[in-house]
Amino acid sequence: MRIMKNIALLCVVAVVSLMFVSPALAGKTRLAFSGGPDGGTFQYFSNGMSSRLSKDLVDVEVSNMASAGSVENVRRVNSGDADFGIAYSGDTYLARNGRLPKDSHQYTNVDAIAYLYGAPAHLVVLSNSGIKQVSDLKGKRIAVGGAGSGAAAAAQRYFTSIGLWDQMEIEFIGYSKAASAIGDHLIDAMWVFAGFPNSSVIQAAASNNVRILSTVEAGKASSFFTDYPFYSEVTIPAGTYSGVDYDIKTFQDSALWIASRQLNDQDVYNAVKDIFSPKGLSYLVKVKSTAKAMSIAGALNGIVTPVSPGAAKFWIENGLSLNEEQM
Repeated sequence: MRIMKNIALLCVVAVVSLMFVSPALAGKTRLAFSGGPDGGTFQYFSNGMSSRLSKDLVDVEVSNMASAGSVENVRRVNSGDADFGIAYSGDTYLARNGRLPKDSHQYTNVDAIAYLYGAPAHLVVLSNSGIKQVSDLKGKRIAVGGAGSGAAAAAQRYFTSIGLWDQMEIEFIGYSKAASAIGDHLIDAMWVFAGFPNSSVIQAAASNNVRILSTVEAGKASSFFTDYPFYSEVTIPAGTYSGVDYDIKTFQDSALWIASRQLNDQDVYNAVKDIFSPKGLSYLVKVKSTAKAMSIAGALNGIVTPVSPGAAKFWIENGLSLNEEQM
């Protein structure tokens, strides 16, 4: 009898507790945002965007998730383990088309929302090296980033396309070590695939007279931009690095805000409208200065995969047009 009374009491307590739950809390849509490793640019963006959306959207709460990075985010968003994520345009494109390394699965449940920032290729040599164009690297020693890194993968795609990958001595070393090695004449060139200004390129240019080569011409003369349409041309302005007083024509991959195709279109629309408001953009620049690259005008840059219908509605309302690949 005592057990039955205790059970009845617990039921009453549970019912009363439910009566006092905030209706706003009970009705919230809970979303997950997959970012990147702690301290990385992806994680700064995802954490800042999650906090902003949770604060501004009354009926939505967005939780930030740490992640290994771009490819993991594509997989999480595709499976529904995350609603939002950040991924490179290249990984998004390759994943949708079953072309990820050692993974032929097609991740078609992932839509792009917006361009966040770019990661351009820097191809750095010493001014007195005699290397004046990409083709001069034949037979030279070049550092392309750590083994398995995104920088090394981009380098292999580029130099393979133009016929140089097997005709150079490849060194898989990181940016900082490469910046020291080029000054010590241990390598002839260093490859950096990151936003500008980059600290390792600054280091190399501060200690040496350097030249940064254009990569666009050689890429256009090959099938590079056709084979990898997610790479887009970009200019690193003159004066970005010490002694480099000319514009550098190169290419970049693009970090994108992505979403699950199953996510409610109105939730996506509301999220985009909030983040790309003047206050939202100003807030993100305070979180990470890289966000200066974000704008409504450039929101579709670098996107070569379908755009989320909720985001597309907002972009069209703001005067943008989607191309065939983005629809």
